[in-house]
Amino acid sequence: MHRPERGKRVGLFIPCYIDDFYPNVALSTLELLEAHGFDVEYPERQRCCGQPFLNNGMHREGADFARHFVETFESYDYVVAPAGSCIATARYRYEGLVEADRLAALTPKLFELCEFLHDVVGVENLQLKHPFPQRVGLHNSCHALRELKLGTPSELNLPHFSKIKAILSRVEGITIVDPARDECCGFGGTFSLQESAVSAMMGRDRIADHRQQGVEIMTGVDRSCLMHMEGLARRDGTPIRFLHVAEILAGRTEESDG
Repeated sequence: MHRPERGKRVGLFIPCYIDDFYPNVALSTLELLEAHGFDVEYPERQRCCGQPFLNNGMHREGADFARHFVETFESYDYVVAPAGSCIATARYRYEGLVEADRLAALTPKLFELCEFLHDVVGVENLQLKHPFPQRVGLHNSCHALRELKLGTPSELNLPHFSKIKAILSRVEGITIVDPARDECCGFGGTFSLQESAVSAMMGRDRIADHRQQGVEIMTGVDRSCLMHMEGLARRDGTPIRFLHVAEILAGRTEESDG
């Protein structure tokens, strides 16, 4: 794979919860993209991608957010976000809400961060300067695994491949640990409110799985999943940290307690 042309314009999309609660993830993403030669812009007019509405069948309300997203980002060479679920929303749930030709032009330019580093930058071209000699458990979020196809779900019994692991493995000193099972953490946005007991049980199962593998740090590409499990771990007094993949790649791991 050839190194991408330097100076390409990247529209940086930052999900609502990252903007409000985890700015370190946004800054890490910005630093990674700029370090690889991209001209990164954060359009200040951006807002929610509409996922909460669309996931709950509120298509009329979600259509306004979908149109605004397309209008905001369609002029960029690439659109990158540190969130698999938001990119999956724009890629797969805007059909019928936005003019077909505009959506068709935008969709190939949409990338989750690790997907972008793997598919556009190329693993062999990564410039990661910050070692992280830690044992890290990788949580494969549902949207990233089953919609964006960033990895092979374990239940398929196919040779395992993960774009996220391929990127993380370039970090000096890191040991990446797979859980015994790839399962949902239970967050699911409003699912965690509507079925809070089930949601909490699912999250605790994921934490226990990683702890049994000797993991003290969990990572993933969706901070919403990590946020859900982090809250459970704190309430239970479980000694485990949660870092977004971008933070590990950018070496911003000391400022990420949320």
